Amino acid sequence: MPYPVRSLRSAALAAGLSLVAPSVFAQAFDIVRLLGGETKTDIGFVGAAVVFGDAYMGSDENRTRVLPSLDYQWQNGWFAGTTNGIGYNFSDSPREMSYGLRVTADFGRKENRSEALRGMGDVDARAEFGGFFNYYLTREIAVFTTLRYGSGDGSDGVVVDLGLAYTTLLAPGWRLGLTLGTTWVDSNYMQSFFGVTPEQSLTSAYAPYSAGSGIRDVRTGVSLTYDITSNIGVTTAVAARSLQGDAKDSPLTRDRSSIGGVVALAYRF
Repeated sequence: MPYPVRSLRSAALAAGLSLVAPSVFAQAFDIVRLLGGETKTDIGFVGAAVVFGDAYMGSDENRTRVLPSLDYQWQNGWFAGTTNGIGYNFSDSPREMSYGLRVTADFGRKENRSEALRGMGDVDARAEFGGFFNYYLTREIAVFTTLRYGSGDGSDGVVVDLGLAYTTLLAPGWRLGLTLGTTWVDSNYMQSFFGVTPEQSLTSAYAPYSAGSGIRDVRTGVSLTYDITSNIGVTTAVAARSLQGDAKDSPLTRDRSSIGGVVALAYRF
């Protein structure tokens, strides 16, 4: 049975707000959220979000940012924006699955972000190249997977994300979202963000630490979206993350578990 137009708009707006709300579970671009019905759709979202999180992954200090967001997808399969990156969706069945290639960015890490990073130097921002595959088990449950290559000091870090999302309409205008995710990284990425080289040990307060590949973190989150109108909505989201493996044991890690949040406003056009 087809959904009413209002329900379809609400679902699209709620999904769009997940774009505008930058990831508080990991770094950006950990999932690709594309919208559409039986066919690909021209649709865009613009908005802003207040993000409450860590100064850096593993920090015990807080950091608050106000970030703008703009995302658009075309019915020919192309998409571009601040939260999905630039890419192409090859699937002709967007309600069942989406898969494709894209270019994103790893924003690195600045030494001046925290006193705990003094002497560690910056991890520069890098372009990432990769792919994604999303499968929709039902209208409310979806599996998200992404692969990204190019992060870290050597521009050769590999990041693999796996997530499960559930969304449901609680009442007219109100939508609940639940997420569960994890990220695996290779040794190049792990060493760049959680390791300490012999050179860094000379300029910082840390002994050398070699970080190997493995699960970086597991995370879960809950969000609540309210449609102010059919094209304007606000989302509040809270997420918890727990570092794992060599990320958890790194001398740079001051807090193995953390909680972050987002308040986002979006306009659908």
